[in-house]
Amino acid sequence: MKWSAIEQLGDRGLVLLDRMNDFSEEDPLYAFALDELLCRNTGRGGPAVCHMWRHPRAFIMGLRDSRLPRAGAARDLLETAGWDTAVRNSGGAAVPLDNGVVNLSLILPKSDVLDFHFHDNFEQMYELIRLALQESGRQVDKGEISGAYCPGDFDLSIGGYKFCGIAQRRQVNAVIIQAFIVAEGSGAERARLVRSFYDIAAAGADAADFPVVTADSTASLEELAGLGADASLAFAAAVKQVIKAAQEGQPSVGSLILPTAEQVREMAETLHNRYAI
Repeated sequence: MKWSAIEQLGDRGLVLLDRMNDFSEEDPLYAFALDELLCRNTGRGGPAVCHMWRHPRAFIMGLRDSRLPRAGAARDLLETAGWDTAVRNSGGAAVPLDNGVVNLSLILPKSDVLDFHFHDNFEQMYELIRLALQESGRQVDKGEISGAYCPGDFDLSIGGYKFCGIAQRRQVNAVIIQAFIVAEGSGAERARLVRSFYDIAAAGADAADFPVVTADSTASLEELAGLGADASLAFAAAVKQVIKAAQEGQPSVGSLILPTAEQVREMAETLHNRYAI
């Protein structure tokens, strides 16, 4: 029997960490720092984790974005407009986060330290999201969408409009696959915001160093899949149901031991210092 990707997730004893409504930490890198520490624990034999979270207003840059000629000036303008900013340690390019964007992290053990089959991990995230949207009746496609922000081979789209991007962070013994899902509101408005960032940050840069973002490339699940005004919560509930169904009959893996808030804040500070513009 050939198992699907989501059945394989169930076989790993996936633990769900739901922080969808936890807005107690203002630092936009708090969730990334938590992922980093959870990944270390998974690599030491701890359970695999699905971490769901949101941040009310943040603009997260990729490493290449942070090296653009006027990235600092673009960051300053965003912060003046009320956006928290940070540079993440996973792949990908700039993404805006708000309450209408659901962030998923799959934190999985590697089969061995020489496991470089990262496409398998991307496929697992794709399968999770595809199954979560199955009842909407919409087909979820994968493949780069021209003009979308944070472009990649695993852009997820419906009807030619991107609603999700996937990136990863690899440690020695475990891997984090991170997805941002544009669930509510206007995808075009978010694309215009990212375009305005590159208009400033990329001045004088080589054209190959940044994506050319267009407003007609991106849409939300509210716009594409009929999930309604509470699309973020509806999508999150669907993800939970998929994981629950996949884990029926699987052995217990015990409870997840979380790092303390102070440990996560210390890691977030390390990330801020390491990946500063």
